Amino acid sequence: MLPIVLAAVSAIAFGTADFSGGKASRHADPIAVTVVSQVLSLPLLIVLVLVVPGSPGRADLVWGLLAGVAGAAGVMLLYRALATGVMSVVAPVTAITAAVVPIVVGLVFAASPGAVALGGAGLAVVAIALVSLGERGVSGRVSGRVVGMALAAGLLFGIFFALLGQADESAGMWPVLAVRVSSIAFGLALAARTGARLRMGPRVLGWAATAGLLDSAANALFLAAAGRGHLSVVAAIASLYPASTVLLALAVDRERLRPVQVAGLGFAAAALVLASV
Repeated sequence: MLPIVLAAVSAIAFGTADFSGGKASRHADPIAVTVVSQVLSLPLLIVLVLVVPGSPGRADLVWGLLAGVAGAAGVMLLYRALATGVMSVVAPVTAITAAVVPIVVGLVFAASPGAVALGGAGLAVVAIALVSLGERGVSGRVSGRVVGMALAAGLLFGIFFALLGQADESAGMWPVLAVRVSSIAFGLALAARTGARLRMGPRVLGWAATAGLLDSAANALFLAAAGRGHLSVVAAIASLYPASTVLLALAVDRERLRPVQVAGLGFAAAALVLASV
């Protein structure tokens, strides 16, 4: 039960972080938002490392470093796709791909969690698709480039979940700190190459700080969940993050909730119940 609760809370944090990062990216370069938000989250990670006991091995840190590059690249691609494509296509393609990859990895490298729990994971994938459908339908043709970016972002997020899930529970929060170190280094290198300006106004900085803190908290929660539960189930639950993004858009931006999204939230609740059995 505890791994499912941790994964569900991480999904809420991931979704809220995405919402905050999206808000910041409306007024600043997505690369800059990614880098600044992650730099601002370092104090939280240092506190977590000091508070949560852990003795990481070299492999645990390597998993974290590799996951950090995949995660940072995924965030940047997602923001780029959302800026140029159709939300109702980009969001479900990215989220479903992110869920499927670790499910497959978990089934290949670990024992099956059981038919009921796998049913919950499958239901979570359906919920992701329904919740991610925005208010407006798709009109016209969507370019292959946009779909490709969405698929690539989802693949990278899935790889991130799979890699971070390999770290041992005894490593504490050190793998999450390794994630942030490599993602910041990757982001700074990309910003230098593209000429992205890292300066931003106070309001945008506030959204970026919120995104970074919540993203790091979500990473820590996911690591704790993956260390205690089956990767296939935990990753599927964590990938329900579009639900919190949709609810925030409803509350803050006054967006309308479609009936299909309400159904998706119901499927998400059912998935949590099945996965925790």
